[in-house]
Parts: sequence; C-alpha cells; structure tokens
Amino acid sequence: MTRLYCTDHALEGRAADLAVRWGFARGEGEPGEEPRLVLTAERLELRALHSEGPVYVDFVGGAVGHRRRFGGGRGQEIAKAVGLKKGATPSVLDATAGLGRDAFVLASLGCPVTLIERSPVVAALLEDGLARAQQDAEVAPITARMQLLCGNAAQLMAQLEEVERPDVVYLDPMYPHRRKSALVKKEMRLFREVVGEDPDADVLLPAALAAARQRVVVKRPDYAEPMAGRKPTLSIATKNHRFDVYVLKALAQ
Repeated sequence: MTRLYCTDHALEGRAADLAVRWGFARGEGEPGEEPRLVLTAERLELRALHSEGPVYVDFVGGAVGHRRRFGGGRGQEIAKAVGLKKGATPSVLDATAGLGRDAFVLASLGCPVTLIERSPVVAALLEDGLARAQQDAEVAPITARMQLLCGNAAQLMAQLEEVERPDVVYLDPMYPHRRKSALVKKEMRLFREVVGEDPDADVLLPAALAAARQRVVVKRPDYAEPMAGRKPTLSIATKNHRFDVYVLKALAQ
C-alpha cells in the first residue's frame, strides 16, 4: 500500500483529508524503500527513495506548458486522430488517463474531456494538478473542460447512459517501453511499482467501441501490434508511436 507523508506539520489537516478521501494509509517516521506520496506546500508528489526525482502533475509549466504554447495546435497528430477539424470539436473520454498530458492537449484545443484513472494514487496526483492549474488565469479555462473519475474504465464505460456517451474514446494503456530516457525510466518504474501492469488492457477496446459515438483512438508504441489484435481503420504515425483509429461508421459498413 502506498503511504502518504507530509513535509510540514501545518499540512497535517490537508494530509488527513487526502488520506480519507483516497483511502491512503498515513506514513510516520522515515520512509523505507517503497514508493510513497508526499504532500509539500507546493504540490502532491510520488517519490521513491532512490528515484531520480519526484513524479507530479503540472499543467502550467514544464513540458506540458511548452507544448501548450508551441505544440502545433490542431495540426498535431493527436488532434487529427480524434477528428478535430474546423467546425468539429468532439467530446473525449480518456479511459487511461495516467498523468493527463494527452487529455490536457485535447482540452487545450477545445475538447471537453473526461479522464478515468483506475489507480487512486495517480488519480490523487491528477486531482492535485488540476486544482493547482485552476489558480493560473491562462490555464484555468482549459482544465475547466476536464472532469476526473477514478475507477475501472471498462465498467464505467458500460454504465454510461446514452446521453453520456462521448464522441471519442481515447486509450493509451501501459505498454513495455524499449527506448530509454531519464523521464520514461523514472515515471515507468514508479508507475509499474504503484499501478502495476495492464494485463486486462485488451478488454478496454470492445468496451470503448461500445461506448464511443464516432471513433476510438488507441495510442501505441511504433513497434507494438494493434490492440487486441484488431486492425484499425487507419493509423497516424509520429516519431516514436502511432495512433490507431477505429472509425465506427467505417466499422459498421
């Protein structure tokens, strides 16, 4: 179980509230080798004793902020994959939210986005990042288009009422990475320790196809086979990965 620590006695009340809300055990004394959540005056972080650095959600600065300003707008491959074009701004359900970066890109382009994250640890990081982003005048209107849910994505999609169905379901399940970088190594190691693998990832595709109105988009490493072995309608390649697009009208033909 991931434990929650805080760096200042003044944060104890907030830490207690977080522990109750997400079902975390509180950490006392010096942490051991295991990953843990740490509440600081600035943010909520996921740390490990020998990690290169903390993992946290930042929708304002860093790489996400740079992409928001210089990422290419609706010309980005992810925008093309979900069907963003003049006069069309689809609603999106990101069923494997992770740290929310792709969901934020889509929200920054105008899409209303619902994020589903199955791990309470990652969901708590997302909630913290969204709350901090609401304090930034430029970013707050973007994150206002983002709604976070925590739970089993396949089950939640199956429970959607007709009026709740999104235009697009977006999937980016955890997949073994062959390429090495400091960022991927740090985040993937911590994620695998805290969240685990995605052995049931393939069940998400039929659930997504049943939930989406227009299309399902699956982000895959460029070396990976199609999800669940199902050939997409089309694929859009980037430098290191691709977007497999399942267009529902085409599939129905």
